[in-house]
Amino acid sequence: MKSVCFYFHIHQPFRLKRYRFFDIGNDHYYFDDFSDDDIMTRLAENSYMPMCDTLLEMIRNTNGGFKCAFGISGTAMEQIQLYVPELIEKFKALADTGCVEFLSGTYSHSLSSLQDPEEFLRDVKKHDDMILDQFGQKPATFANTELIYDDDIAMLVAGMGFRNCVTVGAKHILGWKSPNYIYSSETAPNLRLLLTNDKLADDVARNFANPEWPAYPLTADKYMDWVAQLPDQEQVVNLYFSMDVFGSFLPANTGIFQFMKALPQFAAERGIVFSTPSEVVEKLKPVDSLSVPYPISDIDEARDVSAWKGNELQNEALNKLYAVAERVSLCDDRMLKQDWEYLQSSDHFYYMSTKNLADGASHAAFSPYESPFAAFTNYMNVLADFLVRVEEQYPESIDNEELNSLLLTIRNQADEIASLNKEVKMLHAQANENLPEETTEPAVVEKPAKKACGRKPAAKKTAGKTTAKKPAARKSAAKKAE
Repeated sequence: MKSVCFYFHIHQPFRLKRYRFFDIGNDHYYFDDFSDDDIMTRLAENSYMPMCDTLLEMIRNTNGGFKCAFGISGTAMEQIQLYVPELIEKFKALADTGCVEFLSGTYSHSLSSLQDPEEFLRDVKKHDDMILDQFGQKPATFANTELIYDDDIAMLVAGMGFRNCVTVGAKHILGWKSPNYIYSSETAPNLRLLLTNDKLADDVARNFANPEWPAYPLTADKYMDWVAQLPDQEQVVNLYFSMDVFGSFLPANTGIFQFMKALPQFAAERGIVFSTPSEVVEKLKPVDSLSVPYPISDIDEARDVSAWKGNELQNEALNKLYAVAERVSLCDDRMLKQDWEYLQSSDHFYYMSTKNLADGASHAAFSPYESPFAAFTNYMNVLADFLVRVEEQYPESIDNEELNSLLLTIRNQADEIASLNKEVKMLHAQANENLPEETTEPAVVEKPAKKACGRKPAAKKTAGKTTAKKPAARKSAAKKAE
């Protein structure tokens, strides 16, 4: 019996306002709130909310037979909370059905997995804490920014405890193999790989409303026929979509919502079921392992990461941004950390892409800038001001070795505290087991407690004197050090 896994991804960045060179040092707010509000409100009205209603209707009409997965970035969730909070209630209604699995990912929709493993771990943890807080689910399946994946990322993902990872079924990696199986990672054998079927997904996303497409018009029964006609041994079809496709790129008047609602009926007639990623991995075993030595993604025909790292502009911006990752992680400035997250969104670097510039600039269709160079200039102006603020927190005179040493000390102290806490708990448990019953009577501790209360004023004075001497002692130590 074949399983179909639908994945719906939602992401919106915090877009940068026009930031001039003369704003550096004078204006520390970088974002275009008006554009964010306008775009998110429009997408929610035309796409996200009607699609959530459609999916909820599909689940109810099939008594829980229809299932799917959602991936929502942290920056998108923040904008939803700001501009369309009612949408969160629809997500929660879907979560309450038990038929929707929420995926893990990067909070900022960042490229940290390619640039800084430590930041990557922090980014994923923050995202998963958000999902747990909002929807009560601890994500078990990981889907990186734009499905970016390679052997090194596999080890990081497995190290975080994930059993499943969604990535792209890239032809140059699969060769003759089919994406419609479960695979395991070459470098992390316990990590199961779910590969997207790009052809069947593109038949909807790109060709559903294309009258020049040979198979036009696409109907639900025709689509399920294609799935049913796949070889019997191919047991899973992973269909990954941006939620924007439904209602935005394909407006409601194309019939896209009616198409979706009809799918379960025709699937049932052909013995096809809908599953969440975790359910598929529980039912099916991997048929082979895959090695991915170089990063892949679901962007562009090349299915690589050149959309964000394909020219000198992008690499210059990325390197300058992540050069201060250690410093930002050490600071306590809430606004600085928030700006750091927003500046990591992959969209900023996507706008700088010069791919296909000669023949129409496919990337330019999604960019608010007139050219990749304008995107680079604006971003670098913002980054220059951001770096000045980081410099104020941790000056460049502190080299990376000192920072690494400080971080190592902090980590060692945290590990030692955790170890000591465990030891204390064990000793308490042992002491409680060995104590005679009489010692547990509350009457024994009443008198000492009263006497101790009488000494409290004196204790406060002593404590005050001791703490008052601490700054002087620090100054003296500092002079000796000089």
